[in-house]
Amino acid sequence: MNRRDLIKNALLSAGAVTASGALAQEVTPSSKNHSFPLPPRTRSGERMPNILWVCTDQQRFDTIQGLSNSIIKTPNLEKFVGESVTFTEAFAQCPICSPSRASFLSGRYPHTTGLRANGQRIRPTERLVTRILADYDYTCGLTGKLHLSPCFGGRVEDRIDDGYEVFHWSHDISDQWPLKNDWYVWLDRQGVKLPKLSSQHVWGIPIDPKYSQTAWCSDMAIQFMRQQKEFNPWLMSVNIFQPHHPFFPTEEYLGHYDPAKMPDPSYHDGELDNKPIFQKVDHQGAYGGSAISFAKTSAEEHRKITAAYYAMIEQVDTEMGRMLSVLDETGQADNTIVIFMSDHGEMLGDHGMYLKGPYFYDCLTRVPLIIRWPGRFKGGTKINELVELVDIAPTLLNAAGIPVPSGMQGSSLMPLLTGQTTTLRDSVYMEYYDANAIFEIPPMMSCVRTAKWKLTFCDNPRTGELYDLEKDPGEFRNIWNDPHYKDTQEMMLQKLVARMIGTTDPLPERHVTW
Repeated sequence: MNRRDLIKNALLSAGAVTASGALAQEVTPSSKNHSFPLPPRTRSGERMPNILWVCTDQQRFDTIQGLSNSIIKTPNLEKFVGESVTFTEAFAQCPICSPSRASFLSGRYPHTTGLRANGQRIRPTERLVTRILADYDYTCGLTGKLHLSPCFGGRVEDRIDDGYEVFHWSHDISDQWPLKNDWYVWLDRQGVKLPKLSSQHVWGIPIDPKYSQTAWCSDMAIQFMRQQKEFNPWLMSVNIFQPHHPFFPTEEYLGHYDPAKMPDPSYHDGELDNKPIFQKVDHQGAYGGSAISFAKTSAEEHRKITAAYYAMIEQVDTEMGRMLSVLDETGQADNTIVIFMSDHGEMLGDHGMYLKGPYFYDCLTRVPLIIRWPGRFKGGTKINELVELVDIAPTLLNAAGIPVPSGMQGSSLMPLLTGQTTTLRDSVYMEYYDANAIFEIPPMMSCVRTAKWKLTFCDNPRTGELYDLEKDPGEFRNIWNDPHYKDTQEMMLQKLVARMIGTTDPLPERHVTW
């Protein structure tokens, strides 16, 4: 029996609950003509906020107009930043999809959730923040990707008790799942045939942007928000696949970017010489040598890839604008927390690699994190303190007035969001435990980053990386085992061990001495 049922049983004995199990409420003018109960409220009597949670896939932190990029076109996100709190130093706990998503949905670290690699299943005992919110009368919906269990080769993703009552699943833009990828089903109903996907690195899909998976995710979210307006508080996860590779925007958006005007990747010849072997492998071909090769890609093609990546993000921006407009139109904006974020970044040719892998460069682990709650959070605020994506789940529970369970390992961002404090943590912790592609030696490594230093420890082969982020913000010069930095390396190794110990699972709870 969960906490909500216990409360209802107690209230039932006191005559405060109806036979149907709904909390008895005093009839007010706004509820006289309705048979359904008023939305639940926090302990202080305030309305529980709605939550629009937009998560893109594989989007770097430096891809928003007016915040960190002058080339990309994201006017809606630029406006949104002016209305929100922006965390400029937000980090994923793993640079790979499934471990990162399990982590921020549960508020727990990847090795704690049991999902430390793509292709694994999250433990069925894990309680996602959406399940907890649903226990407190939230209606939770999802459109797009979830990726908490295997879904490769036509497998349909298994689900735990995740709390999502409305579920529009579309893992990616491929056709691996006949009649199961809801976006493809919707396209069929519209009479739209998606062209056969190209084998090129960059391709403009010749369809109207309104039929893209990005627009479909937005359509499903808009439909949900309109339907839920009069009912219980809601959460909608909008998990857009773009700008994840393949680099296939629609033709229209690709035409907005001239490859000749795109920046070149940040890469120094020879910089990988004293770095872990996995980076040398991925330089020749991403994903352990099986995918796009930086070494075999021309300078012109590098810039085309960047143009396509930016084009996908611009369409995300368009759909973000549509969803925010519906909140305004339906009068729900003031009582809706809106989050814009990504699960991890993209190498985009930096350091001589594409996609993602066993490394922790900022371009791969640092992500956008922008949160708006009108009247509660001061718009236009930028917070430069280190935060982790595990911090999001306890933040949402805090905002809804719901107790944070002891199993959550993140720290609520509410004190930062409301200006009650200026510091939350002095480091971020990240891990990659054989999390994605197949290498001859399974990569097992973890990382700790402070404002000044970043250290990665690799177990096999026994090596590492150390960067002075003040002198070398681009992370080009690995000073691991440099005698001039011996004391710093020891200090950061101790900090890494401390963070690893600190991420020990607090569950099951200890009840007595022995």
